Amino acid sequence: MIRQTSRKYASAWEQRKLGEIADKVTEKNLDGNITEVLTNSAEYGVINQTEFFDHAVAKESNIAGYYVIAPGDFVYNPRISATAPVGPIRRNTLGIHGVMSPLYTVFRLTDAVDGTYLSHFFKTNGWHGFMKLEGNSGARSDRFSIGDATFFEMPIPVPSSSEQYAIGSFFSRLDDLITLHQRKRLSIRQRSPVWS
Repeated sequence: MIRQTSRKYASAWEQRKLGEIADKVTEKNLDGNITEVLTNSAEYGVINQTEFFDHAVAKESNIAGYYVIAPGDFVYNPRISATAPVGPIRRNTLGIHGVMSPLYTVFRLTDAVDGTYLSHFFKTNGWHGFMKLEGNSGARSDRFSIGDATFFEMPIPVPSSSEQYAIGSFFSRLDDLITLHQRKRLSIRQRSPVWS
């Protein structure tokens, strides 16, 4: 299967800068119309802030300066964790508009790259080397520091459109299968005292 796939997609992949395939989102929630505050978790991705923290961290009075995030937008959270040594980049898959703290970098893809493909790329460590080389973190800091101009210089491997779609679809199906098996396992553990 893998050999057949590799022969089918024998074309060379382009290296593109993130700034060539995406634009930084700078739209602010100045009128306060959007009240859904989102956050970007390394473990759960882009989620509702209240669900993640069990309470509202941001107050409605101070979200006017927050960035407006649309469905499909990507968010870089500079917070370092064990599972995200340079901070996570995740995609808004909630299907809703929300607002995101200005501490995060929000960007929107152009038509050059498939969002599902790029979403799976950012779940790998393939971009961490660039971040470690170009950014920095203090010895006691829990935040990674990289300027916007440098961040958007990040090299992104870009295969053909059909290959992007195939890669994105493959890993999405794999994620779905893993989730299904995790739910089955949890269900069995809950019903059987042997596994408790």
